[in-house]
Amino acid sequence: MNPYTLAALAAYFVLMLGIGLFAWRKSTGDSAGYLLAGRSLSPSVAALSAGASDMSGWLLLGLPGALFVGGLVEAWIAIGLTVGAAANWIIVAPRLREQTERLGDALTIPQFLANRFPESGTVLRVVSAVVIVGFFTVYTASGMVGGGKLFETAFAGALPVTGLSDYMVGILLTAGIVLAYTIIGGFLAVSLTDFVQGMIMMVALVVMPLVILSDMGGSAGLDLAAVPQDGFLSLTRGATLMGVISAVTWGLGYFGQPHIIVRFMAIDRVENVGRAGVIGMSWMVISLSGAVAVGLAGRAYVEANGLVVEDPETIFIILAGLLFHPAVTGFLYAALLAAIMSTISSQLLVSSSSLTEDFYRLFLRRDASEREAVNIGRLCVALVAAAALVIAADPESEVLGLVSNAWAGFGAAFGPLILLALTWPRMTGAGAVAGLVTGAGVVAGWIALGWNAKLPDALGGGPGLYEIVPGFAASLVAIILVSLAGGGRAPTD
Repeated sequence: MNPYTLAALAAYFVLMLGIGLFAWRKSTGDSAGYLLAGRSLSPSVAALSAGASDMSGWLLLGLPGALFVGGLVEAWIAIGLTVGAAANWIIVAPRLREQTERLGDALTIPQFLANRFPESGTVLRVVSAVVIVGFFTVYTASGMVGGGKLFETAFAGALPVTGLSDYMVGILLTAGIVLAYTIIGGFLAVSLTDFVQGMIMMVALVVMPLVILSDMGGSAGLDLAAVPQDGFLSLTRGATLMGVISAVTWGLGYFGQPHIIVRFMAIDRVENVGRAGVIGMSWMVISLSGAVAVGLAGRAYVEANGLVVEDPETIFIILAGLLFHPAVTGFLYAALLAAIMSTISSQLLVSSSSLTEDFYRLFLRRDASEREAVNIGRLCVALVAAAALVIAADPESEVLGLVSNAWAGFGAAFGPLILLALTWPRMTGAGAVAGLVTGAGVVAGWIALGWNAKLPDALGGGPGLYEIVPGFAASLVAIILVSLAGGGRAPTD
């Protein structure tokens, strides 16, 4: 292992732990501080924290890999995500920030739903908390697998002999650092590390394609056009209507992702939500554009130099090792770890908050002190991480393949629920429960029947339809019908 690369990674890890210690001194005295940073995040921190916790390793691995293989047509998913994120900042963010504080000062999404619909409060808290903890345990495991893959690919045979595989060393190191700063510093630590990690990710995604094209002589258009694949630079070549719909509807998932929308709840003032949205969307457009450019330019570089890439999703890792000084390579590896760790930490904390506030304080210790609640929250972070480690320990567990399913599950279960709870006064608690169960159930059934891979024969077969589409639609209809059947009424403040 090159000492410069190792030093860069070590510096990154030390920085993350230092931020955790800083946050521990600032905002871990009570549940509001530990779980929501006392609603004190600045617009820039909230914006980049939302973006970094959203993108995960997919931004530097999955998306460039898809563009590397399929060309520009694979960018439809990035377009859908951009539109969805913008709508999330415009529709959900200001309303959620205002209503969660006004309706009982809720610290978690299940708490907000219970306060919004008190007639079904306990059911909503329990069911939504179960969905959150279950999905996020698997989601967290997928992030740990990403950390293992990075170390397995980048440091094959170069890590100190420990009796463990490079893959397991990567998982344990990634999980250990995340666990340390999350347990120590809570939501503020997670948000501040997300801010730093988001900046690292953006810089890496801007620098890498520029260096690739510079190394190829700077003739970007000529070099990219020389890739021997028809329609490589076409946004429509090879695209089907169903494929485009499935790609762009990833954006629907934003409305129901607890680890993203909880950032809206923590912004210091409602008036600052708009500024945070501008910062967040600017970061997102730059970062997604960079990821697209890495995939396209990376393919051109590989073709021009006769390289063989066995796993397209490792193109970022491969190019980081080939084109840069070892110290910069360490920085780029840190960018990938940043993408992975920012999402893991956010998911661990949201899961912990649901276990603490929606189980422990609801059923076991209603009169628990603030200090006790904070300590239970730390314990729950460790428990969820341990469960995720067990899943991630098997590199063949196909956990990464479940990420899209988890995104769809959250999006369909919580997306219509959050949107209508914030905007439709006639929605009822029964409608909320119906939408939550229907959305999750339809997504699970669609996956189990294999319709996300191929449409039913009655519709003539063809390409698959992403399960979030039927799940979101069914949840929306269920909420409206059940609410109207119950004589929907406005909530009491």
